[in-house]
Amino acid sequence: MISQWLGGAIALLAGLYMLVLIARMIFDWIRFFSPLWRPSGIILPIANLVYALTDPPLSFLRRIIPPLRLGGNVAIDLGFMILFLATIIVENLGVFVRSLGF
Repeated sequence: MISQWLGGAIALLAGLYMLVLIARMIFDWIRFFSPLWRPSGIILPIANLVYALTDPPLSFLRRIIPPLRLGGNVAIDLGFMILFLATIIVENLGVFVRSLGF
């Protein structure tokens, strides 16, 4: 009973955080393709929340794992990929704990 509730909560929170990471990726791509774009209106508080939730773990991971330079101004952010993968693993762990059912 408790494992179902705990597993469900873990899976739900990880799923919501994955949506926040996807929103971060979208904002970063918009800024990459349109450097002069700045969020305004209703998008501004959403962008602030997304960056506030994702900056601390990404900054930590970027200190440990620098972006992979591919030449020129192109780099792959490995920290983002690792955080996204870790979120998927935590979500699946929550689903597993929920399936235990005791």
